[in-house]
Amino acid sequence: MRRVFFAAAALLWAAAAFAETYPSRPIRIIVPTPPGGPVDVMARLLANALPAMLGQPVFVENRPGAGNTIGSRQAAQADPDGYTLMVSASSGLIMSPLIYKTAGYDASSFAAVALIAETPQVLVVNAQFPANSVAELVAAAKANPGKLNYSTGGAGTLPHLNAELFKTLSGANIQHVPYKGGGPSLTAVMAGEVQMTFDTVSTSLQLIREGKVRALAVVGPKRSPELPDVPAMPEVGFPAVTSGAWTALLAPKGTPPEIVAKLNAATNEAMRNEPMKGVLAKLGAEPRGGTPQQLADHMAAETKKWTPIVAKLDLKAE
Repeated sequence: MRRVFFAAAALLWAAAAFAETYPSRPIRIIVPTPPGGPVDVMARLLANALPAMLGQPVFVENRPGAGNTIGSRQAAQADPDGYTLMVSASSGLIMSPLIYKTAGYDASSFAAVALIAETPQVLVVNAQFPANSVAELVAAAKANPGKLNYSTGGAGTLPHLNAELFKTLSGANIQHVPYKGGGPSLTAVMAGEVQMTFDTVSTSLQLIREGKVRALAVVGPKRSPELPDVPAMPEVGFPAVTSGAWTALLAPKGTPPEIVAKLNAATNEAMRNEPMKGVLAKLGAEPRGGTPQQLADHMAAETKKWTPIVAKLDLKAE
């Protein structure tokens, strides 16, 4: 018993000592989406802010593909030493494992660090597409069943689930065309390869303002301050289509609590930084922060909410 006690004490001392010197080298943030998408934007903002608090460089490594599962699985399997982290959206963290049965991870594979930001989604169409409202879009889809397409960053992403829920509620027969991330998905709408997508306000806002895509409705319970003239989904008859996106910082399961606490404190400080808050506001995102437990509770609630919806819609990887 004495040997066990001293061995346990030695391990605790070693962990505390390791956390005390952490970080002593650069930190990698895996982003399971391509460059240019909303998750990538959030990760790079955070990576630029964290070195001031942590004293070490922080770099972003994009690992896109298969509905965010490739990069997410790699992050989940990394050493839990605080030097490999992940910034993920709710879709890749919560929804993709429900759809990709061989994903190799789920939300419980990660230690929650901090909620970074939340942002509503918006339904946008190609600028030349002859629909100026959700009602006109639904009418066009019903008049041309199976001929209209919508893009997403892959099966299991939040745009995919919101689009399928919208289809179910509206009766519109619109086909899914998955791309390798939110950036390529939005580019496809601009290019006219597809007619529509659901995208975060943060990445589509400037394109909407420039007239490169047209916003039909905000996916949220109320209008976005950045798009005051665009109605919210409840206003156009779809009160169930209100799930926006959130982005979080995570570490592999088993990362020492002391390191998680240090990363959480640094992230919260970054969220309070006025320049960063200003950039997020321009992107239509609201900074969050909070404790690791608050994020863990949020992840559990999201899993509970989306699991029956995915099962009901019978969504499968494409």
